[in-house]
Amino acid sequence: MADTPVTTVEPRSRDADRSQLAILAAARDEFSRYGFAGARVDRIAENAQLNKRLIYYYFTSKDELFLAVLERTYADIRDAERQLHLADLEPAKAIRRLTEFTWEYYIAHPEFITLLNSENLHQARHLIQSSRIRELNSPLVQDLGDILERGRADGVFRGGIDPVQLYISIASLSYFYLSNHYTLSAIFGRDLMATKAHSERLSHICDVVLGYVLRD
Repeated sequence: MADTPVTTVEPRSRDADRSQLAILAAARDEFSRYGFAGARVDRIAENAQLNKRLIYYYFTSKDELFLAVLERTYADIRDAERQLHLADLEPAKAIRRLTEFTWEYYIAHPEFITLLNSENLHQARHLIQSSRIRELNSPLVQDLGDILERGRADGVFRGGIDPVQLYISIASLSYFYLSNHYTLSAIFGRDLMATKAHSERLSHICDVVLGYVLRD
């Protein structure tokens, strides 16, 4: 009897992974450019160079695909934050580094801001359905809480700081500026995206954040 060929699922698995990554990359670009309402699955398929039916095979609806993009977007920034190794830094340096990183990441990844703008227009209806989003973000809150406690124990930071409130402040000081730079530039007659303006803004953000956490 002839030997039965052995079929391995690994190549198929790799193909599936590549297809899903291509879909998510094309979907991220589409949603960040047109928002959820304006995005078209036909364009996503064309840009991913895949059949539209394959998109619906992996992601059963446009809503599910958008949620997958949002989850991947949050996973990417959390992964990048972990590379900072904030636990190895002195508390004040750790807070400064996280603040600098947040600003730099938002500039390097404008799609992060536009995707979140779109989801907020829809009142977070996709993220509310996510079973992963809190799990993705809770390590950051825990790490920031540990940094604040180390700083308090060392007599460097004041006590009673909520890590969630602090992170929201760090994020918003960068997010608002960058998401509204067109209108703010027009209102104040400044090019807020100029290199010098970026440097001034980052310095201001660090002063505000550290001025809040450091003891007098």
